[in-house]
Parts: sequence; structure tokens; C-alpha cells
Amino acid sequence: MIVTKKEEATVIEVEFSTLTATNAKEFKAKLEKEIENATNVLLDLHNTTFIDSSGLGVFLSCLKTLSKKGGDLKICNITKSVRVLFELVRLHQIIEVFNSQEEALAAFSQN
Repeated sequence: MIVTKKEEATVIEVEFSTLTATNAKEFKAKLEKEIENATNVLLDLHNTTFIDSSGLGVFLSCLKTLSKKGGDLKICNITKSVRVLFELVRLHQIIEVFNSQEEALAAFSQN
């Protein structure tokens, strides 16, 4: 993961091409370490082409952790296949999805 601290949020570029049961625990452990001292987090998923329910669970866990601290989770740069999944399970209604980092960071500023 590539982590960049911005004024609006901590930006995490996910380097996993898939987020499945085989690597969800590893991803969650790395993500939890990065969000430990963060309030607002932006996940950039431009490298991720497939996510299963285990991967989605990590996002929801992250959102719950951040919400308890008064923060938020946003996601950007998702591929078409991942967007289809988000819409199918209606995750895009729980976690805001943006086309670019710039759009998502601007949304954090508006809150």
C-alpha cells in the first residue's frame, strides 16, 4: 500500500489486484495499522480488479472504525468490474465512491 497524508484525508493506494478470502486478513491488518491514527481515509482502488465478500467486509470494518472516531471512508478510482459489484450489493450507498482522488478529497472538505 502506498500511503499519502493529505490535509483532507489519509490516501491509501491499494496495491492488491484482488481482495478475496485468501488475502483479506493480510489486507485488513495492513489497513488497520494505517488507519490507527487517521480520521478520514480515502482508498484508491485503481489496481484492484476483483473483490469478494471478504474484501467488502474489510471496507465495512474500516468504515466502522473510522465512524467511531467521527471520521469517514471514501473510495475512488474503482474499475468497472468492482463498480458492478458495489452496485449489486449497494455498497456505493454506504461508502461514497468517486472517479478521482481530487473529487473525493474535495468531498471531505465539504463535510
